[in-house]
Amino acid sequence: MLAAATVVLAGASCGEKSAHSADDYEGIKKVLDEKDHPPGDNAATDPQPATDTAKAPVPLPGIDDAKLSADQKARLSALADSLPSPCGKAHSLRKSLESDQSCKRAPFAARFVVELLADGAADSDVRDLYSAHYPPVVPEAKTFKVANAPHMGPATARVKMVEFFDYACPHCKHFVPVLHEAVAAFPTDVVIYYKMFPLSHNKTSVGAAQAAIAADKQGKFAEMHELLFANAPKHDRASLFAYAKSLDLDMKKFTADFDAAKAQVESDKAEGEAAGVDGTPTLYINGRQYEGVSVGKYLKMWIEEELAVNG
Repeated sequence: MLAAATVVLAGASCGEKSAHSADDYEGIKKVLDEKDHPPGDNAATDPQPATDTAKAPVPLPGIDDAKLSADQKARLSALADSLPSPCGKAHSLRKSLESDQSCKRAPFAARFVVELLADGAADSDVRDLYSAHYPPVVPEAKTFKVANAPHMGPATARVKMVEFFDYACPHCKHFVPVLHEAVAAFPTDVVIYYKMFPLSHNKTSVGAAQAAIAADKQGKFAEMHELLFANAPKHDRASLFAYAKSLDLDMKKFTADFDAAKAQVESDKAEGEAAGVDGTPTLYINGRQYEGVSVGKYLKMWIEEELAVNG
């Protein structure tokens, strides 16, 4: 259920103003309170007008809702009538599905709502997440300098992700398998560029970022990336160099690259701050900040949508 596994990425992050340990994660993530408000019961939590489910649901063309209960199907039908077009048109999601073939996002938007309902989201959560994904005014895409950034995936990929992160941030560690799960199905279509954003209260995070960049110079970024998160927050200089030795890196080159990498770390953080990054992880997909559910399948759905709409 969504209540057991969901966070909104923008709201589940390590920020500059306060430090969080790994043990804090369960206490500060945004979850749906399934105990008090089980799936399908949103009356107590939804501050917006209740969705009208009194009339018989009208199926959405081309949308598989077989996994939904009768109540959820009624809610889906009502939401489709009230949610706006995902293409910024002056009509509803349903209208986009039924008669606006130019709106390529409509089927993806409807499937997004289906998944949220199936996972137990209240109508208010559906509306909030839908609004974040399909804002009335789409913000201008951000551009980042990625020529020297460590990356996984081909530079020619159609979907380009940029992640700003901190190796001592427990939310960043949690997000690693989520990100990997989402991109696994797109080996040639997605590239992830990693930008360092060491938080000021994590005193050894700058060194960890330098170690990752230095390892990248010898083709071992992925391996160092894994070690740094696995051993977080043990990122003192002696530990970092021990990790490098365990990867059989040329230590003379690693030392020189480690020292030189500080400038790149500072540049990455300055670039992130200029873009409005104030916490980690922060992810951009084709220049647009991801503010969705931090679960692999939802991130994968966003990627599929990008490929279909912009491919």
